[in-house]
Amino acid sequence: MNQKTNWRWIDYLIFGLTIFLVFCIIFDSFLELSAIFAWLGRWHPVILHFPIVLLALSIFLGLSKKNVPQLLLTVTTISALITAISGFFLGAEISVKGDLLLRHQWLGSGVALLTVIWFWILRYELEYKSILKIIQIVLIGLILLTGHFGGMLTHGEDFLTLPSSEESDKIPENPLIYEHIVGRIIKEKCVSCHNPNKKKGQLVMTGLSEILKGGEIGNTIVPTKPEESEMIKRLHLPLENDEHMPPDGKNPLSENEIQILERWITLGALDTLRLAHLSGAEPMRALIKEMMEPDPMNKWENLPKVADSTILNLSSDYINITRVASNSEAIKINAFLSPNHSQKSITDLKRIANNIVELDLSGIPIGPPEAEMMAACTNLEWLELDRTSISDEELDKLRGLKNLRLLKIYKTNVTDKSISVFKSLSNLKSLYLWRTGIGSKALNEFLKERPDLDVDVGIEKKVESFVVVADSIPKT
Repeated sequence: MNQKTNWRWIDYLIFGLTIFLVFCIIFDSFLELSAIFAWLGRWHPVILHFPIVLLALSIFLGLSKKNVPQLLLTVTTISALITAISGFFLGAEISVKGDLLLRHQWLGSGVALLTVIWFWILRYELEYKSILKIIQIVLIGLILLTGHFGGMLTHGEDFLTLPSSEESDKIPENPLIYEHIVGRIIKEKCVSCHNPNKKKGQLVMTGLSEILKGGEIGNTIVPTKPEESEMIKRLHLPLENDEHMPPDGKNPLSENEIQILERWITLGALDTLRLAHLSGAEPMRALIKEMMEPDPMNKWENLPKVADSTILNLSSDYINITRVASNSEAIKINAFLSPNHSQKSITDLKRIANNIVELDLSGIPIGPPEAEMMAACTNLEWLELDRTSISDEELDKLRGLKNLRLLKIYKTNVTDKSISVFKSLSNLKSLYLWRTGIGSKALNEFLKERPDLDVDVGIEKKVESFVVVADSIPKT
């Protein structure tokens, strides 16, 4: 009797979760979640592995003409439903959902609902056992497609495409300014948040026509008027401003890239403009020539080899490790704080320390072990430690990073003691350190010693006006 009561409660649970999932599917666009549900949604990348493994085992047993244990199928069904529902919780944080996310959610829901049908057929010994094989085969296809679209959401739509050759990435001698220069800058720095599948601010930047169309902010660019172009205004806002683009945590544009965008807009924002159309006095000509010049030092060609399997073993849903280029041994890492953060996930990166050239540990707990790992990254050029618990003592361990060009240390508790560390970093070009314990007197003295250093202390810059100085630009 007690066993029957337990099964009745399990039936009620599965029925309730199924109804709730159907509710999420129907009313997805109206979901407004509290903080606790949003937090639960962030567990989706963690828990999704459980139903995949359990389903794979259940399908294997089913197709092998073996009995699938009732307990196994019960746990599989409940985990599949919870995973699908958590996916809707996570997706609710995105204001505008693209096709990729919708496909991933619908396919994931299909996996869960088909698993429920399978469960009910076996649970009540219905007369539809003949269709179980069809359900199992369809589930295989749905799981593969759901995983594929999930991978595209996480790693980009081209994560399974063949790497482009070095020749195809080379800028031609007489490039089209938009196609070969401006478009590449926008693709690298803007498109990840402004594409058909993630229309942040209702803005798509995958093509010039979409950029000119603008978004909810109005005119993204105003041809010949960079000072009125919303994109340029936001590029010049301090990083601590919520409207700064790219947002905090994303790879910002270099000063040269911003100047190229400004001059391109000043000259009409045309897609027909070529380098040869620019006069010798046009500032953008020198900026593009500098971009076209190959790196004379080939600074990363002697880095030690890193196997793809090593990168895979050190990666996780919260530790994103990628090569700077498909044929490069240089590594860049973005770490995110997981609900069950482990210090070991950071310290284990010491295995590839010599290959790390970009490291983002924003918001990650930093202690002596993490500092020792960073100190071992002798080729590190880009380091983000903003919003961490790093101390002066731990930062002092980074004196040996002689290749470091950019350091973000804002919203931390470092004090005047760390000024000597900044002085020791001879190649440092950019430093972000507002909202720290560094006093204004010590900072001003340091700035006098390093006038070449671009130090961002959160002071808002103004957009300068520009004058068109190119008569040979083709008219549209």
